[in-house]
Amino acid sequence: MTRPLIAVPARFSATTSALRYAAEVNARALVEAVWRAGGEPATIHPADPADTDVAARLARFDGVLLPGGGDLAPHRYGAADTHDSVYDVDDLQDAFDLEVARRALESGIPLLAVCRGLQAVNVVLGGTLEQDMGGPDREHRHVVHPVAVERGTLLERATGAQKVEASCYHHQRVERLGSGLTVTARAADGTVEGLELPDAEGWFTAVQWHPEDTAHEDPAQQALFDALVRAAGEGR
Repeated sequence: MTRPLIAVPARFSATTSALRYAAEVNARALVEAVWRAGGEPATIHPADPADTDVAARLARFDGVLLPGGGDLAPHRYGAADTHDSVYDVDDLQDAFDLEVARRALESGIPLLAVCRGLQAVNVVLGGTLEQDMGGPDREHRHVVHPVAVERGTLLERATGAQKVEASCYHHQRVERLGSGLTVTARAADGTVEGLELPDAEGWFTAVQWHPEDTAHEDPAQQALFDALVRAAGEGR
C-alpha cells in the first residue's frame, strides 16, 4: 500500500550551505517523524494565493502538516504596532500559510499544526497573538517543560497522555482565541499549548510546541505524527 501523502509547506531560508543560495526548506526532524509514522512527506512551494488555487493544490494530498517558522506579521491579526522582538516576517509566507490553514479546515483534510502553524490557525479564525511574552524569564525558547493535556480531546487520544514533556521554541502565544477553538493543553504559566476545533470537518489538532524535536525518543510526541498519518490514510 502506498504511503498517505502529507503536504508540508516550505519555509523560506535566506542561505543554506548545501545549496549555496536561498532555499525552501523543512526541518529534517519533522519530515523524518512523518516518515516514521508511515507517511510520505512532500514539501510544497508557498506560492501567492492570489495567483494559485490553494484548495485545489491541497486536494491531491491526504493530509497537511503546517510547521513552525518565523512570526506572523502583527497586522494579520489587527495589531497597529509591531514589537521589536518580531522576526522573520515574510508577507508571502504569511499569505500562503494562512490560506493553507483556512482551506484545510474548510475541506476537512487531516491537519496537524505546529508552533507557528497553531498561531496561523488561531489568526485565520479571528484570534490574536501576544507579540512577545516578556523576555528570557518568560519566553518558551530552548525549553522542555511539562504540558497538561485536557481529557477527552484528540490531543489526549493521540498522545495517550494527560501530561507530556514539550520541547518549545516560541516567544509569542495565543492572546484571544479564534472563533470555535478550544484549549486542549496549557503550560504551568497558563500559556496555551494546544488547540482544537470541536466542529471541524475533519481530524485537526494544533500544538504550540515542537513535537518533532523529541519524537525520535518520546512515543507521546511521535504519536502525534502517527495520528495525523492514520487519519490521512483513513480518508483516502
